[in-house]
Amino acid sequence: MSPAHIVKNLLTCATLKNKVNLKIDWASHEAALYACKNWHYSKCLPVGKLIKVGAWEDKKFIGVVIFGRGANRNMLKSYALGQDEGCELVRIALTKHISPVSQIVSLAIKFLLKRSPNLRLIVSYADPEQGHYGGIYQAGNWIYRGKSTSAVKIWYKGKWAHKKTVDDAKVDQKNLLKKKVEGKHTYLMPLDKDMRKQVLLFSKPYPKADEVKPETRNENHH
Repeated sequence: MSPAHIVKNLLTCATLKNKVNLKIDWASHEAALYACKNWHYSKCLPVGKLIKVGAWEDKKFIGVVIFGRGANRNMLKSYALGQDEGCELVRIALTKHISPVSQIVSLAIKFLLKRSPNLRLIVSYADPEQGHYGGIYQAGNWIYRGKSTSAVKIWYKGKWAHKKTVDDAKVDQKNLLKKKVEGKHTYLMPLDKDMRKQVLLFSKPYPKADEVKPETRNENHH
């Protein structure tokens, strides 16, 4: 057998070995909470109304993709969209898996659209403070808008929280520790042709992995 045939057979065997049955379906609150606590750096579920989509490989639960309103009240304003026309991808919390993250996210979006056909845009953020640059979104051909404006985080219940989270809790912030953080990498997934034309006007070159400090780089989770 020629070396070329040996390589081809090895690649075929590797493909068959890695082939799994990936299933996407609704996730319970308990499953989503478990995934976020165990497989996401935040160790918590986002606040607010959430749509929780689960992923299974060969019937084994591997995590969740979660959509919601997000922490930025004005997120959809620059796209002239109503609250029911856009959302944020707020969590990707996965344990060890075989399927590419971009594939899991793509199937979760398709699943979401069956429930919410009026959606026109999904926004997501990659946090450079956590060593993220958005490799997951680049693999899925999302449109990169650039960095969002800097934000304020507040030390609340033993961790740094978004100001909106503390505002919603109606807590007196006068004596709470605050810090300013750099903007996040913003990615857009338009869901129809007209919206794609609109957001392409904001398109910028993708950031690179080598722009992230090596000691903070971690692209496993959103």
